[in-house]
This record gives sequence, C-alpha cells and structure tokens, in this order.
Amino acid sequence: MASSILAASSFSDFEYASVRGSLLLRWWNTIDESQQWQDGVFYVLCAAYALVALIALVQLVRIQLRVPEYGWTTQKVFHLMNFVVNGLRAVEFGLYWTVFHYRPKVLDMILLDLPGLLFFSTYTLLVLFWAEIYHQARSLPADRLRPAYFIVNGAVYFVQVCIWIYMRFSKGPFAIKIAEIFFSAISLCAALGFIIYGGSLFVMLRRFPIESRGRQKKLHEVGFVTGICCTCFVIRCVMVAFSAFNKEAEIHVRNHPILDLAYYMIVEIVPSALVLFILRKLPPRRVSDHYHPIK
Repeated sequence: MASSILAASSFSDFEYASVRGSLLLRWWNTIDESQQWQDGVFYVLCAAYALVALIALVQLVRIQLRVPEYGWTTQKVFHLMNFVVNGLRAVEFGLYWTVFHYRPKVLDMILLDLPGLLFFSTYTLLVLFWAEIYHQARSLPADRLRPAYFIVNGAVYFVQVCIWIYMRFSKGPFAIKIAEIFFSAISLCAALGFIIYGGSLFVMLRRFPIESRGRQKKLHEVGFVTGICCTCFVIRCVMVAFSAFNKEAEIHVRNHPILDLAYYMIVEIVPSALVLFILRKLPPRRVSDHYHPIK
C-alpha cells in the first residue's frame, strides 16, 4: 500500500514537472511569435544602447573640456569608439524591422556583425593601453605594440570582409557558420588579451609599496575592468559558437526576442556601462607654466 502511494506521489510530481515544462515552452513560443514582444524588446535594447552612447559622449566632452590642449589621446578615442558602437546598435535596434528583413542574408549579417567588430576594436584598444603601461613600467620595448594593434585589427576586418564576400556568393548555410565561428574566435582572443595584460598589470600593481598614492584605486580599477571584459568576451565566444551549431539558439533573428535581450545585455550593454562608470575619472588639469599654485 505504501509503495503504491509513493509511486502515485512520484508520478504526480513527474506530471507536475511535465506540465510546468510544457507551459514554459508554450509561453516561450508565444513570446517568439508575438509582434508586441518583439517590438518591446528591441525598443528596450535601442533605448539602452542610446543611453550608453550618450554617457560615452558626455564623458568625451568632459575630457575635452578638461584638457583641450591635448590631441586624440587613447582615452578620448576609447570613449569616441564607445559612442559610435552603441550609437550604431541603437539605430540598428530602433530600425530592427528593416534590419532583420534584409535580403540577401549577407546584408543582414553585415549590419549585425559590424558593431560587434567595432566593439572588439574598442576594447582591444584598452588592452593596448594597459600593455603600453606595463611595458613602460617594466622598461620593456613598447614601440611595436601600437603597430601590432593596427595589424591585428586590420587582419580581423580583412578576414571578415572575405567571409562576407563568400557569403554573398554561397547558397548554403556553411558560410554563415564560418562567420559565427570566426566571430567566436576573435572574442576568445580578446578575452585572452585581457587575461594576459590586465592580469600582468594587476600583479605588477600589487607589488607596489602599500603607501603608493592611488595604488589601491588603480588596482581595483584594473581588476574590475579585466574581470568584466574577460567575462563578457568569454560569454560571447561560447554563445556565438553554440548558435553556429544549434539553430534553435540563433541570436541573429528577430523571433527570439528574449534570447536577444539577454545576449546583448550580458555581452555589450552592461559591460560597457560598467566600464564607463569605472573609468569615469577625468585627467588632471594642466597647470600653466606661468602660474603655479601656492604650496
């Protein structure tokens, strides 16, 4: 009798789990097919990207007003590229109905992948900045770092353009899979760059004397930015690689609005907002050679 009651109870639990699973799947499919959900999610993404772009632009203007005599420093270029990337994404999701209905498919992929490539260039610029600081602090040659940055980024864009050309003349899905695998690979390379140079700079700062001015703040800044950027690029690498082999997890289609919302929030919007907040400190004002502050 007890065994039969236990079996009935287990069967009921199994049925309950099955019902919950079927309801969740039905809710997910309803959202995927809902025009209202698609509109809402993509307009939320548009607003979020526009807000981050505005923050980057305001920070760029503040830096320019603080040190107008300097040219295009790495800090200024970083904020400008953040503004461009997030601005493009905002326009893209604001006009999502047009973007996601482009034919042929290659135009769709170009519009979606180009801001992602610019995001890669923006944050590898931060890796370059840290690499230059590390090399100069350790008295290592740093004159080849900047040319290496341009060569690597130029090679990435060249290969991507070749993939887009191949997609234009290819009729099968193999070209799309190659494009996604390549995008996954460069995301992994960006994550490794943050681990190598962000980690090296973090370790070097920890070895500075405790009484060093600003050491603790700079240590936290490097550690947090390294962790945030490395995590977002690793997640992007895994998700893009997974979507290349599983069309149910495709992130470049309009009928997966919840998946798109989670993906772009995790790998671009939230990391960009956090990094801009952490790096919000303005450069010190330049004191005129003719006037000196009273000690």
